[in-house]
Amino acid sequence: MNWFKTAAAAAALTTLVAAPALAGENLDQIKSAGVIKIGTEGTYAPFTFHDKSGKLVGFDVEIGEAVAAKLGVKAEFIEGKWDGLIAGLDANRYDTVINQVGITEARKQKYDFSEPYIASKAVLIVKEGNEDIKSFDDLKGKTSAQSLSSNFGKIAEAAGAELVGTDGFDQSIQLVLTGRADATINDSLSFLDFKKQQPQAPVKVVAEKPDADYSGIIVRKGDADLVAAINKALAEIKADGTYKTISDKYFGQDVSK
Repeated sequence: MNWFKTAAAAAALTTLVAAPALAGENLDQIKSAGVIKIGTEGTYAPFTFHDKSGKLVGFDVEIGEAVAAKLGVKAEFIEGKWDGLIAGLDANRYDTVINQVGITEARKQKYDFSEPYIASKAVLIVKEGNEDIKSFDDLKGKTSAQSLSSNFGKIAEAAGAELVGTDGFDQSIQLVLTGRADATINDSLSFLDFKKQQPQAPVKVVAEKPDADYSGIIVRKGDADLVAAINKALAEIKADGTYKTISDKYFGQDVSK
């Protein structure tokens, strides 16, 4: 047997030996450490943002804390920009991402998701007085402020818009307000929260996608035990009223459907 065949055989053997050891490994490590590390933006109100005191708060933050409590551990949040957030899972920077991550077929090929925990719709937002954009089709040839790798960015790109990269919802809205972008496609729940906080802001929704998008808690592929534990925790916080309390606090209604 030559060197190349020997090396290949050794690599294959290593893979076979290593694979079973991965089962439940992450969940065991999380429980042993007493901490689940959660990747999040911190710039995406009302899901994950900093309040006036600088504290990280938001719907996703409280969901993460509630899930962690059901797992018997504490939540440790690690912030990062959206465009590199999911990739942080690959680099083992954290155990999961809780940041309105849409469940898509493309992502499911590389990562695992919990059951959906929130539903929202994509809306098209423009500045008051803009009469050129009234539908998603009107984005062709216009600029749209987006997190480049987000579902919303892909919708804008598919409509023919030129994307202006941003770090999240707040920056996207500011670019629309200042005229540096014609529009942004973003989350309906984020827009409702923004208008609640700043009712005089001269921006409006001109179109809405009919179908809801569902977000889940995303983990590395093959982490079935961790996914099962997270799903159990989500079911428990819905059953005991914790989810409703958090949902009512931020949206005034159940946003799981």
